[in-house]
Amino acid sequence: MSLVKKFATVASGTLMSRVFGLTREMLMAAALGTGPVADAFNAAFRFPNTFRRLFAEGAFNAAFVPLFAKEIEANGMDGAKRFSEEVFGVLFSVLMALTIIMELSMPLIVRTVIAPGFVDDPQKFSNTVSMAIIMFPYLACMSLAAMMGGMLNSLHRYFAAAVAPVFLNIILIGVLAYAWYAGHDGIAIGYGLSWGVMAAGLVQLTIVWFAVRKAGISIGFRRPRMTANVKRLLVLALPAAITGGITQINLLINTNIASGKEGAITSLANADRVYQLPLGVVGIAVATVLLPELARALRSGNLKEAGNLQNRSVEFILFLTLPAAAALLVMSEPIIRLLLERGEFTAESTSRVANILAIYGLGLPAFVLIKAFIPGFFAREDTKTPMIFAAVSVVINIAMALTLFPILAETGIATAEVTAGWVNAILLFATLIWRGHWGRDIPLLTRIPRLIIAAAIMALALSYAIKWAEPYLVAQAPVHVQAAGVFGLIFMSMVIYFALAFGSGGASLGMIRRNVKRRAKAPEPPAENPS
Repeated sequence: MSLVKKFATVASGTLMSRVFGLTREMLMAAALGTGPVADAFNAAFRFPNTFRRLFAEGAFNAAFVPLFAKEIEANGMDGAKRFSEEVFGVLFSVLMALTIIMELSMPLIVRTVIAPGFVDDPQKFSNTVSMAIIMFPYLACMSLAAMMGGMLNSLHRYFAAAVAPVFLNIILIGVLAYAWYAGHDGIAIGYGLSWGVMAAGLVQLTIVWFAVRKAGISIGFRRPRMTANVKRLLVLALPAAITGGITQINLLINTNIASGKEGAITSLANADRVYQLPLGVVGIAVATVLLPELARALRSGNLKEAGNLQNRSVEFILFLTLPAAAALLVMSEPIIRLLLERGEFTAESTSRVANILAIYGLGLPAFVLIKAFIPGFFAREDTKTPMIFAAVSVVINIAMALTLFPILAETGIATAEVTAGWVNAILLFATLIWRGHWGRDIPLLTRIPRLIIAAAIMALALSYAIKWAEPYLVAQAPVHVQAAGVFGLIFMSMVIYFALAFGSGGASLGMIRRNVKRRAKAPEPPAENPS
């Protein structure tokens, strides 16, 4: 299967999840606005979600996948099954102990780590603690699911792990729909959503468990033992967890800082959900596919293939994210007004969230490029270098957020996030070049400036078009008129950008056609797709 087709397979599942997530966010905004219950739920959900990204997705996609793939090559499927059972026994035991400790410590954790700003509001503080207790077991489910997802990715079965997160959003949409039908108040909705998160974790774990069984690996429970394989995994996983979850570390820190202002946490969460659509679809697809492919090329000694994988991934990222970043920067307010401004979500909320989204747009290419650069280290079993750069960016984020929050409130936090992201991306890229792990690619170097110019011209044209279309974008216009205006502007932007990109040579139909037809040189094990 070609690289682009693999990207598309993962992206399709991720796109479904992001679209349903956006729908969920729209319903939540209408039901809760940016009020205290929304703040409590978003702060409580951030905690298990952060741990999931740190110790599940980040660590296992970085450390488990190369080791699991190596075990398949060395000892076949029986060796891979034995290795996965060793890891499962240790992971399950650690997660159970962590869950018990965290549940008992939750009041202290909320007071000191998650949302110290809530302490002055006893009701909000109590709700945050209770919701976090309900949702924290979600971490255990998703950590085990992430391990099995890594196994599926190594076996070239991408779809099941990519589509499983859709069910979190489907369940929460169902909770919100029932709450609207039954006339529940804000508190009841918040607790209903919390139980929905817990149920979604069990559903997602079940989906990938069945997919792994269908792939021919039945995982049994083994008594946890620190075998050589498990020790190697832990050595790689600790820095990988920090590196892979750098965005989540920054978001958790920013949640802590933002708790000092009413509505700031929810405003950041709303903007994050919208920009996660392009970030998730492109970034997760590239990171999920690139790591096992790059590890395979390096193990076979095919450095030319490895270099080509990296360059084509960056080309693909910039081709898609530069126009998305320009559009978010220029037309964030019409987008937020269309998606969220109704019910409890007011015009003031729209302005706050739109400002954050515009800033996030500037950081979108950096956040996605990080996901393309990190596999260049992880595939070589170097997880320490990205961890150091991640730590540098965390320090920058904290320093800037603490400095800017008293001046710019939540927009200061977004500015700190974006700056830290660009620093991290630049450090990763410069180190790959310095070590000779990133070969010079003339086609890529000539296309990048042309793509930037195409996106800039598109943004300029879009800013003028927004002024002309203003009567169709205001809050007083019916929703279908606003939708027509926003989608019309998006279509116009796409026409301008693609015409300029292809016309200037920033993109080439021939290049895309070759990547779509190109097949990996390493043979893939024959297997039926579990999706």
